[in-house]
Amino acid sequence: MSLAFARSLAPVLGLALLAAGCSQQSDGSSGAARPAAQAAAQAAASDTAAAQDLDTYRQLVRIHNDEMATTFGEKIVHDYPGSAAAKEVQQTLPEIARRYHENAEKNRLAGLWLYQVSPMAGGTQSTAVIFNSEPVDAEKVRLVLRRHTKWGQNAFLFGSGKGFVCKGTCTLPAVVDGKAMGIKAFAPPSGEPALMISDDKAFIALLKKARKISLTVTRKDGGRSEALVYEVGGFDPAKWLPLPSSLSDFARPGCESGCAVPISAASPTHRTTMGRRNVENPSSHSRLLASTSKARQAARADK
Repeated sequence: MSLAFARSLAPVLGLALLAAGCSQQSDGSSGAARPAAQAAAQAAASDTAAAQDLDTYRQLVRIHNDEMATTFGEKIVHDYPGSAAAKEVQQTLPEIARRYHENAEKNRLAGLWLYQVSPMAGGTQSTAVIFNSEPVDAEKVRLVLRRHTKWGQNAFLFGSGKGFVCKGTCTLPAVVDGKAMGIKAFAPPSGEPALMISDDKAFIALLKKARKISLTVTRKDGGRSEALVYEVGGFDPAKWLPLPSSLSDFARPGCESGCAVPISAASPTHRTTMGRRNVENPSSHSRLLASTSKARQAARADK
């Protein structure tokens, strides 16, 4: 290549290099702008979503739906921290969430009780029943409050199998809202798996004011002792309906003439009758034996 020809190409090559440099600078500036544009778009989308959730939250607050308002409020605070929506929600969410959780616990405790009015052994009975919540993995034991038009008022535990160890009158170790005490009880002479609370009036008065009652019993099956915990705070005395009294001379509250106890919560028509110690009235004793026999036959038929 001649020197003159090379000199003639120099201007052309210079222009090409200058154009390439300008092109690279242009590409670099647009590449830097692209992430910024994406971030702005994401922020706008987030603001839109937060505004939509906030609008839903406001409506839920307006209609007093504390459960859903708590859910949406917590979502806004979690998903859009530091946003205007989150700041607005945080002004009202703590009180709404507190109210929701308190009412949810109140409803849970109330739902642990079952109330029923039904015919029983020529009379009518009104019962309030709750199962122990602890131990979780053991057979459940019902705590039953019962009013009967003939037998009066009773409170008792009703379990399964061979029942509980209790000779004569025994004292059950109890804890009521953290306070230790003893609850006197006795086992029915008919052999049913139950323990009758000796002073039902005092026990029911105690229960009405309590939130949690623990009763320690010893099962005849295996001889193991266990603390039965009852979350009684949801008891509603108004739902345990009173009944008109028709007590005879020998049937006073405390079941001198016999205590009717449901065998199965799932089958309220099946009943068994338990007499207090030293049942002296012959006719009441006959009724006790007949009722117990029928109840046991019905229980075997269910198996």
